[in-house]
Amino acid sequence: MNIGDKLPEILGLNEKGEQVTRESLAGKKVVLYVYPKDNTSGCTAEACSLKDHYQELSDKGYIVIGVSKDSAASHQKFIDKYSLPFPLIADVDTTLLQQLGAWGEKSMCGKKYMGALRTTYLIDENGTIEKIFTPKEIKTKIHAEQILDYLKK
Repeated sequence: MNIGDKLPEILGLNEKGEQVTRESLAGKKVVLYVYPKDNTSGCTAEACSLKDHYQELSDKGYIVIGVSKDSAASHQKFIDKYSLPFPLIADVDTTLLQQLGAWGEKSMCGKKYMGALRTTYLIDENGTIEKIFTPKEIKTKIHAEQILDYLKK
């Protein structure tokens, strides 16, 4: 997806099994962040950065929603372990990740595999993408600060 595109109509189920749709987000500005895996070092750092700056993002009118391929049960444990104040979408079949363009080839130790590409989308009140932070731009430990710096512009 690109800047100016609308979010898909159905985003998926959150950790509580509740359906998240573009319609359910209407009128809300959203930080939709894609991350590879619950309880891994970079993903935990990113989630905690967003948690630590959650109030500042909220003060600017944004809600935060995370999405990964992990299950709802894994997400609930991740939320509980780190007291995350935002929901996580369980995109187990990667439908949303593929629609967003955040599912692709990765490599680790010379092995190639398919996985979630760390990407963040800022969405306006109408469900339109207004900014995309690409994998190369995102610094997990300070990602919320990167978002807040962008919002100051």
